[in-house]
Amino acid sequence: MTGVLDDVLAAQAAPAATTVVGSLAVAALLVVWGPAWRVLRHVVTIAHEGGHAAVAAMTGRSLQGVRLHSDTSGLTVSSGRQRGPGVVLTLLAGYPAPAAVGLAGAFALAHDRVRLTLVVALLLLLVLLLQIRNVFGVVSVVLTGGALLLVNGWAPLTVRSAAAYLLVWFLLLAAPRTLVELHRTRAGRRAPMSDVDQLAGLTRVPALVWLVLMLAATLGALLLAVTWLLVP
Repeated sequence: MTGVLDDVLAAQAAPAATTVVGSLAVAALLVVWGPAWRVLRHVVTIAHEGGHAAVAAMTGRSLQGVRLHSDTSGLTVSSGRQRGPGVVLTLLAGYPAPAAVGLAGAFALAHDRVRLTLVVALLLLLVLLLQIRNVFGVVSVVLTGGALLLVNGWAPLTVRSAAAYLLVWFLLLAAPRTLVELHRTRAGRRAPMSDVDQLAGLTRVPALVWLVLMLAATLGALLLAVTWLLVP
């Protein structure tokens, strides 16, 4: 057991600069290319709902379960006080969650912890899986975890490094895009009960202010990751 833990925590050889930059380019393509985005948007939803669930648990709310849907939407249900910091933080956590996970991964990769990055991602998926309450959600999380397990368990180090960087860059780039999508959806009056609208109802701070704050946080996380991973 100690040997396995040492292996997970150990630093691996830093990848070539072409791997880091190339994975960023591929991640950007996946985020902007419609067909890829429609599939991989489910990964972002997993992180989004995981953020809601994690903060709900940390703030003392009773977590009832998480649902992931085929249209890339999701729902996290928790019970507790209807107002107050706990529910505000829970609502606030969703959209920045992919960026937060990506930034944590970028920090680990900046210290050459490729295996640790992938193992922690797998553990987070396993914890979330215990809270999933619908079939599509289970399938979505299991397929995502299976892909990570395959890479982490059997792929050579060069492939593991590329996959870890690709995952981190994808989450960091995807987080701002989801907020741009939310803005467009709200402009079309198709999301009256979005996270930012619920936050506005709870705090009387306009929904647009919450959206801008979240966008600033996700862009800030991306810029910080760039300084860690790309700046010599």
